[in-house]
Amino acid sequence: MERVKIGLCGLAIAFLVSGCATTSGITPQEKRQAILSMKSKVLTELYENRSKARAEIAAAPGYAVFSNANIYLFFVGVGGGHGVVHDNKTGRNTFMKMGEAGVGLGLGVKDFRVVFIFHDRAVMEKFIGSGWEFGGQADAAAKAGEKGAAVGGEAVIDGITVYQMTESGLALQATVKGTKYWKDDELN
Repeated sequence: MERVKIGLCGLAIAFLVSGCATTSGITPQEKRQAILSMKSKVLTELYENRSKARAEIAAAPGYAVFSNANIYLFFVGVGGGHGVVHDNKTGRNTFMKMGEAGVGLGLGVKDFRVVFIFHDRAVMEKFIGSGWEFGGQADAAAKAGEKGAAVGGEAVIDGITVYQMTESGLALQATVKGTKYWKDDELN
């Protein structure tokens, strides 16, 4: 009976997050424009907070910007989002989706942005072609607009610099989770 309750709770959370993770707009063009606007806003915020990121992005083969929403409820966490990978050499944008699920201890909701800076073209092409998966996270966030604080930051993993910025949320969690990124067939 307990497993059924946990399963139903997880399913309800997945539906809630899927609603948070959709792009605004009805047509593919409107959705692409919404993602590109989000990308511009996130990069502006990143440059204001981490001035060295502008030079890193300019020197890199490419970068990606994602908007993510997560919900953590006791032992289950799920999330989803969307974003774009920009190839600095060709100027091409590849629109992508992301999803994640995890187990661990957590409670709360978090809306955050992540920027990947690819320092190697092969790594970027692999990310676009087959996605990327990784796991394990511990953080705390209590932020609404300009008020509050969030623990996030910068990490370098396999030739990719990752910046995470919390947009809003109230969450405390330590989870083992898997995150998957893949091409958005509707928008490419």
